[in-house]
Amino acid sequence: LADRLRPQVVLVDYQMPEQDGIAIAVEIKRRDPKIMVVMLAGLAEDRMVLAAIDAGCSGFLTKDRTAAEVPNAVRAAASGEAVISPALLARLLPKLNRTHRALGADLTEREREILALLARGWTNKVIASELNLSVNTVRNYVQSVLSKLGAHSKLEAVSTATREAIIDYPSGS
Repeated sequence: LADRLRPQVVLVDYQMPEQDGIAIAVEIKRRDPKIMVVMLAGLAEDRMVLAAIDAGCSGFLTKDRTAAEVPNAVRAAASGEAVISPALLARLLPKLNRTHRALGADLTEREREILALLARGWTNKVIASELNLSVNTVRNYVQSVLSKLGAHSKLEAVSTATREAIIDYPSGS
């Protein structure tokens, strides 16, 4: 269906009758890396969220969220934002295994700074305000970071950067 409709964002349930949402997310991203995938699950189990990030998902929502939050999450993913609570992100980042493959060695200091702010759960707009840059400039930096890290989403970039010891997980907001 995603092949035919070419949506900007796909909301995928983790528990599907035929296969899990992770496998579906991987297949969607394989076929069209530009499609943003937001995973929906009953619980935010660490292994499940980490698998969603590794699959290239742009976000993760639990089913206890209000109905109004779902379209907001889809809109945020469509605009390139990571959709994950800062508390959940902070809980997960320390659990990533560091690999040190020299990935990201070509990141500039500004790109590393923006990556560290993304790890805090900040949006492009907040980063732009904090660094006195335009939102478009921040968007360009984010795209460069994604490209250099081979990531499909901000969330995947933060996960990769933490694993590769490019950034340390944030200890506060």
